[in-house]
Amino acid sequence: MSSNGKSPLSYGEDLTLAHRLADAADSITLKRYQALDLTITTKPDNTPVTDADKSSEQAIRALLHAHRPDDGIVGEEFGNEGLEKERYWVIDPIDGTKNFLRGVPTWATLIALIERTPDGGQRTVVSVVSAPALFRRWSAHLGGGAFVTINHEDTKRIHVSGIEKIEDASISYSDFEGWGEMLQPFQSLLSSAWRTRGYGDFWSHMLVAEGALEAALEPELALWDMAALDLIVTEAGGIFSNTAGLPGPHGGNGVSTNAALHAHVIAALKA
Repeated sequence: MSSNGKSPLSYGEDLTLAHRLADAADSITLKRYQALDLTITTKPDNTPVTDADKSSEQAIRALLHAHRPDDGIVGEEFGNEGLEKERYWVIDPIDGTKNFLRGVPTWATLIALIERTPDGGQRTVVSVVSAPALFRRWSAHLGGGAFVTINHEDTKRIHVSGIEKIEDASISYSDFEGWGEMLQPFQSLLSSAWRTRGYGDFWSHMLVAEGALEAALEPELALWDMAALDLIVTEAGGIFSNTAGLPGPHGGNGVSTNAALHAHVIAALKA
């Protein structure tokens, strides 16, 4: 049983719907990817948004209004509705918009369902991360494990690595901006690892879930950047937290690790 009394099987219909939402988004984003007439504007926070971001989120919201009218929605492009409700969906129509508009295939639609628990907490119970230009989709529901589907055919269960020493670990990150006072400890952590690469965005965290990396770190993230990643990493046996070590996707930044190295990574960032 989960903390709200539901069994893992009870999330099956929600996961099926999440896949349907991702299918709707994929059909829009793939058609607009590398389109010569792609429309790009700048949001108030100076980040880019494309017509594909807006159209895919609108399509997802329409399906949720039709099939889950009693649930709330948090979306990157069109704000919040029903956030006070017991359940709400969190949508990032295109994570990696800068990659998308430059023709880099590392972008994905992130979809998550969050439930409030009787003790006043919140937890992600369903997640889908769909990266159609990479021919991959990751998914999980609470208590059911984490999976990746490749090219719409081969679905397999995934698990984090068992590497226990930082000198044997591979670490990915977004960039060196946004770390503030943690920049020097962060760079020291990277220098202590076996290998480092800046894969960035959702891709780093999914590679942790697959056991290809041991840690992924990003210093500035919103809820819609993290909610779907959180559950997939944890259902794969890893840990998702913020840089202070607090679990979950509500901490303003994200750290994914295998179970063995989380304490070391967090301690290094606090050094």
